[in-house]
Amino acid sequence: MSVYKVIELIGTSTVSWEDAAKMCIDQATKTLQDLRVAEVVSQDLKIEEGKVVAYRTKVRLSFRFHGS
Repeated sequence: MSVYKVIELIGTSTVSWEDAAKMCIDQATKTLQDLRVAEVVSQDLKIEEGKVVAYRTKVRLSFRFHGS
């Protein structure tokens, strides 16, 4: 049996929501092991002077929890 921990991350990108989600995963893999599932929770845009300047994606990420 296994135990998993779930965290939420918010990625940003000037390119797309997909790229923002990928940023979350890319950063998480630097410090977490055994990533399992990433679920997109929400997406929004940052707008300045009537133009989209950033895409933001909130991701719920699960990974295997290794206790002592």
